[in-house]
Amino acid sequence: MVILSNVSFLCSNISLKPSLSSLHYYPSSRSHCLIRCSQEGKEEIRPLGSVVWSLGEEISKRSLLALVSASIFFVDPALAFKGGGPYGQGVTRGQDLSGKDFSGQTLIRQDFKTSILRQANFKGAKLLGASFFDADLTGADLSEADLRGATATGNTSFKGSNITGADFTDVPLRDDQREYLCKIADGVNASTGNATRDTLLCN
Repeated sequence: MVILSNVSFLCSNISLKPSLSSLHYYPSSRSHCLIRCSQEGKEEIRPLGSVVWSLGEEISKRSLLALVSASIFFVDPALAFKGGGPYGQGVTRGQDLSGKDFSGQTLIRQDFKTSILRQANFKGAKLLGASFFDADLTGADLSEADLRGATATGNTSFKGSNITGADFTDVPLRDDQREYLCKIADGVNASTGNATRDTLLCN
């Protein structure tokens, strides 16, 4: 049984004896071998070469598809949007991205919800509207990051993070989060000109 383009061909055994009905040999200046096949009840005679060529072509297509599929499933999520973009293209939600380097990247509205971002580097990154809901930012470098309008509610942890010069304008925070961040807040964001303590509404 040979499958060609999702069509099944049941071909009779090939023999070199010209007397068999399944194979016809026509002597001429160029020899041609024909193979008799049945396709959904209809009999068809095709050049043996074209059958082999079609099979090879189908196998090549399937191999390429398998290769592409594998590359999609096993790509490093942190590399999927390397270089940044207006709305980061990588899959970053619910991922372990500990120690990854996102410094200077444009990650507007990027979804880091429930991700593990321990010691990740977001220095100078544009994170406007990004979601860090329930994310673990323990020890992360958020210095000079533009976090305006980002989401950091839930159980988001900033323990040990560097927020020098970060802009938290319009970022909703729990009271305990704000209290902790105000204890370590310092600097002015070079891009927005806003002082970190002011954006956190520290007393």
